[in-house]
Amino acid sequence: MSDAPRQTIRLDGKVALVTGGNRGLGREMALGFARAGADIVVASRHEDACAEFAAALRDELGVRAIGVGVHVGRWDTLDGFVERVYGEMGSVDVLVNNAGMSPLYDSVDSVSEELFDKVLAVNLKGPFRLSALVGTRMAAGGGGSIINISSVGAVHPRPNILPYAAAKAGLNALTEGLARTFGPSVRVNAIMAGTFLTDVSKAWDMEAFAERAKGFALGRGGEPHEIVGAALYLASDLSSYTTGSILTVDGGQP
Repeated sequence: MSDAPRQTIRLDGKVALVTGGNRGLGREMALGFARAGADIVVASRHEDACAEFAAALRDELGVRAIGVGVHVGRWDTLDGFVERVYGEMGSVDVLVNNAGMSPLYDSVDSVSEELFDKVLAVNLKGPFRLSALVGTRMAAGGGGSIINISSVGAVHPRPNILPYAAAKAGLNALTEGLARTFGPSVRVNAIMAGTFLTDVSKAWDMEAFAERAKGFALGRGGEPHEIVGAALYLASDLSSYTTGSILTVDGGQP
């Protein structure tokens, strides 16, 4: 497990569900929540990898943790997924809609309807449905926090990420709308993430990226654990008067 700064925020007694939780930013957030004392549901399409990570969280940090396989873009599977999570964990106090995808394409006219629909399903439709299901239960119970992982692409859409950018712009809109839907007991916020050096970045032209990053205020891409502070803030009572907000964490990208 990765090193990270010492944490002082506590989430003891809370259950956090993180989609796309077995890798990248999702893994770091799940780890950060577990270090803060939360019990964890790690969810992604790869149930074996989720189960393996959940076992590591149990063994190393002593929290309850389960790994569950789910494709968030498949609407008709999400009711059963939520039922399973509540059946095994009892509640969900923090939902992180992190699962996402942004397939490459050669040119905008080469984008197929299938690709476009798949990108919107994972990045927008799934978070909407999960938030609707979990947020309704949160509002009927003791409240909670929903955190949507958006992207600066939503406000700076580059030509090679247009379906993804459109989906994330929609996710920003949903964040504000769901905050009004589920308030006052449920807070809904988004982290608008910049460029982080996750496993996906291994396929990048790093020389070209380094040149681009010179224009960032911090002059570099983010390390995955650097998302955790924002996530902990939004998950905890420290953000008790924060809802419908889009928190940018991008190292000062222009």
